[in-house]
Amino acid sequence: MRKLLSDERVQETFRYLICGISTVVVNIALYHVLSEYGNIGTLTANTIAFFLAVLYAFFGNSIYVFRTKCTWRRFWEFMMMRIGTLAIDNIGMYLMVSWQWNDILAKCVVNVVIIAINYIFSKLLIFKKK
Repeated sequence: MRKLLSDERVQETFRYLICGISTVVVNIALYHVLSEYGNIGTLTANTIAFFLAVLYAFFGNSIYVFRTKCTWRRFWEFMMMRIGTLAIDNIGMYLMVSWQWNDILAKCVVNVVIIAINYIFSKLLIFKKK
């Protein structure tokens, strides 16, 4: 067990889960504040919360998870990849809310899918070690 816990890949995955969960919390909290108190629509609040959470996630992933240097190139690659997942986020939110799901529950479900997709692309493309 000790050997497994000392494995760098296991530690990296654990750090990613911590960063991913905290990013989801930031995303959902911002969404809730914006949609509840910002007097703006669901998709607008979702999009603003998404971009602020992505900014948080970039630094968390770069510094804490993958332990790579923060560069403008990585930032733009990360941002472009995340914009792709924004489509999944907004489509998922739109569908679930139109199906009468609670918007916070819908946000949580969609974020589980997005975390998995983001890990794969971050690990294999953006933060890969040379």
